[in-house]
Amino acid sequence: MVYNVIGTMSGSSLDGLDIVFAELTEIRGQWTYVIKASESLPYEPEWVEKLAAATTLPAKEYLLLHTAYGHYAGQRILSFIERNELDHKVHFIASHGHTTFHLPGQQMTAQLGDGAAMAAVTRLPVITDLRAVDVALGGQGAPIVPIGEKYLLGGYQFWLNLGGIANISAQLPDGFAAFDICPANRVLNELALQLNKPYDEGGALAAGGVTDTGLLAQLNALPYYRQPWPKSLANDFGTDTVLPMVNGLRISVQGKLRTYTEHIAAQIAQAAGQLKATMPEGPAKLLVTGGGAFNTFLVETIRQQLTPLGIDVEVPDELTVAFKEALVMALIGALRWRQEVNVLSSVTGAKQDSINGALWISQ
Repeated sequence: MVYNVIGTMSGSSLDGLDIVFAELTEIRGQWTYVIKASESLPYEPEWVEKLAAATTLPAKEYLLLHTAYGHYAGQRILSFIERNELDHKVHFIASHGHTTFHLPGQQMTAQLGDGAAMAAVTRLPVITDLRAVDVALGGQGAPIVPIGEKYLLGGYQFWLNLGGIANISAQLPDGFAAFDICPANRVLNELALQLNKPYDEGGALAAGGVTDTGLLAQLNALPYYRQPWPKSLANDFGTDTVLPMVNGLRISVQGKLRTYTEHIAAQIAQAAGQLKATMPEGPAKLLVTGGGAFNTFLVETIRQQLTPLGIDVEVPDELTVAFKEALVMALIGALRWRQEVNVLSSVTGAKQDSINGALWISQ
């Protein structure tokens, strides 16, 4: 079977909406993909402000934003279809939405982006709420990307995503494991903004800074890092817990960027080391994707930490780096369309594997 799917992803770093049009082919349980069109559409300043403030809104205003963002995302998808001449070629849309509240301990997760609004705008079937059933079953609802790594990106023992949050997946002898490691671009981008830069291109600013060993020790001592997996982080861990620690010191912004880069690499090495200890002995490969894969200084710092563990770091082609998450949302949507498992309980800690996604059809 062939599915022509649009997948969308809005990351916690608020850098924009990623859209992919992918041809997904399933033959006897084997999946392949071709990315036919893709765009990363930056958010306008007013939308960055709205999304960043979403969790502070009263209930009525929050729901109005949920609807407004659905119409906004629908219009951007419709424009994407028109620009890429995809009329009558798209079977359905799988939209992750923009995560606001993520409280798996209370069996609740919420993503902005009303599916009814998107379906009304695009006149296409839309699948949303891609984590909700897993969370209702007691899972973390995250990470959900490992299903895509399992079916679409084989040949590795580890998969690392460097988005607003860094998360890792691993193929263990008894199945997949995955969890959120630490905030990544969400913190790095906020620090870069202090120098009037939207992000630290290539990690050049961090490379010119000096590590503050005291701050690094404080960051590495955060209690979350001692929790066993499965576990996940809410977006506000970076902004409400980490950033105040970093900004509380009177050191240069470049020093903060350097120190936080070292922190990300140290936590990735700790996580990978714990996972590798459960694997057969021998070398392993780790695939790095997400926006942070373009941060060459961050990737090199990670490589330095992982080489002694016998883990080789690889960065794939730019399309896969930039759009892996949106591509996986397309796959999750296709599995939902087929009414097949699309979130793995071995990853999230839920009671069972589950089929996630609400289907909206406007006509």
